[in-house]
Amino acid sequence: MARPTNKLTVKFTEKQDLKPGLYGDGGGLYLQVSDFSTKAWVFRYMMAGRARKMGLGEVGPGGGKGGVSLKDARKKRDAAYGLVVDGIDPIEERKERKAVQRAKNAKLTTFGQAAEEYIAAHESSWKNEKHRDQWRMTLLGVTPKGEPAKHDYCKIIRDLPVDLIDGALVLKVLRPIWNDKTETASRLRGRIETILDYAKVALKLREGDNPARWEGNLKFSLPQKSKVSPSENHPALPYDQIAEFTKELRQRDGIAARALEFAILCAARTGEIIGARRSEIDRDKKIWTVPKDRMKGETGARKHDHVVPLSNRALAILEGLPGEGEYLFPLSNAAMGAVIDRINEDRAKAGLLKWVDPKLGGREVVPHGFRSTFKDWSSEETEYDNNLSEMALSHTLPDKVEAAYRRGSMVEKRRRLMADWAAYCDSKIVGGDNVVAIGDRR
Repeated sequence: MARPTNKLTVKFTEKQDLKPGLYGDGGGLYLQVSDFSTKAWVFRYMMAGRARKMGLGEVGPGGGKGGVSLKDARKKRDAAYGLVVDGIDPIEERKERKAVQRAKNAKLTTFGQAAEEYIAAHESSWKNEKHRDQWRMTLLGVTPKGEPAKHDYCKIIRDLPVDLIDGALVLKVLRPIWNDKTETASRLRGRIETILDYAKVALKLREGDNPARWEGNLKFSLPQKSKVSPSENHPALPYDQIAEFTKELRQRDGIAARALEFAILCAARTGEIIGARRSEIDRDKKIWTVPKDRMKGETGARKHDHVVPLSNRALAILEGLPGEGEYLFPLSNAAMGAVIDRINEDRAKAGLLKWVDPKLGGREVVPHGFRSTFKDWSSEETEYDNNLSEMALSHTLPDKVEAAYRRGSMVEKRRRLMADWAAYCDSKIVGGDNVVAIGDRR
């Protein structure tokens, strides 16, 4: 290959009437004019007995004004020429350089960006909309309405490069909530593990073990979930206070207050309430059928739909709702909890005690806790069979037991149970006790 000789001039390259073809500058650099009069720089060379042509960019003034100037084209040529002299193919070297740069750019992908990608790629396969909302709230700190979530658990790692997330950072996220919000922390750990696996396997952005994995990793740094929280300890209202709370709740206007009362009467989960559709209600049979795909938990789908016998008060709440829209209670996950917060704020201003769980250090009650209130009432104040109240709570029973309770009078027995619960919630307070007739004492 001949050494560079710099034959071309800037004035020549600026000519508008150049015929299509190649105009040599020396050292393998050519001005290439196309049939459409476009101009570009190319570097021609031989490598391993094979002729190669490397593009160096379109002709232009350079200097930030677009294109590559003659001066810059010669610099590019000289660099490529040096590689050829050393036996290195400049085209392959450029490919490797770009690959390395792409890898460096990819390394800058944050945990939050990886989480966004994963959720976008998988949310269409999640039948339960609650899952998508929970993933976004816990990982991205965003509510279904796009507002900041009340608890932004992953704030300290979300803007960090995903390849820099290590065990110490994962523990920094989990430790503050592991003892008090164990169930939430456990699910959050699993989601972080999933995102980091996704970053490693699908995005090729990580190497080594997953720092959020439990077995062989976090189990040595955090106590077993069963040791700190044998069950979901949501702050619950003592059942002997439910009538007074219900009376106060009914004085509140708004659909969120009605949703909370409906949830209490049905012993239902928050997600089941905000996802309830009009098509799920059979007013003639007085039942609410929650499809099994909406009962899906993170450990797998339920085998059966969940049938909820509706008390007269529950039906009255439904009758009072606006008659438009697919959903009965078009609310966010936090709406019912906000009702309790406002009630407690008003009680505090009036010098009254807040609604709290005395067994959990006086923590303010939450919507999910009313399921425990219902269970305690059923166990301690009635003679209904334990498995009947477990079914009312949609808890999974052993197959043989569940099969037996799905035959015959299961719905009617549960109807009496839920009617008695509604009566208890609506009972008068006499001498500090809620007095109500229990219709299924045996």
